[in-house]
Amino acid sequence: MPRLYNRIHGKILAGVNEAKGVKGWLVKKAISTKLANFKNGEGLDHCFYDRIVFNKIKAMFGGKVRLMLTGSAPISADVLDFLKVCFCCNILEGYGMTETSAASCVSLEGDPEAGVVGGPL
Repeated sequence: MPRLYNRIHGKILAGVNEAKGVKGWLVKKAISTKLANFKNGEGLDHCFYDRIVFNKIKAMFGGKVRLMLTGSAPISADVLDFLKVCFCCNILEGYGMTETSAASCVSLEGDPEAGVVGGPL
């Protein structure tokens, strides 16, 4: 899954970098504002930017995604945070092994710290 998320991240970032003028400024401002709000514990929602910018990005997955999971390999914290604010949903990191009935640890919803697999299940 991290490879898929990295490809999605690259695709979105390429679109952001191609945007010029007011549109480019608005998208970059929306991402930076939502990242700062998320890091400060204010959640993933923003009433203005979600409607204007991120609904188009959320539509890539049908617009109704509430939770995403990642596992099988480490994922960059920057990529994870970027995707959280773009899709306006939590992305939980997990760790496990087949020998231990698959999932052993998973991060908590709303946890602003990326790169941590969380506590045991």
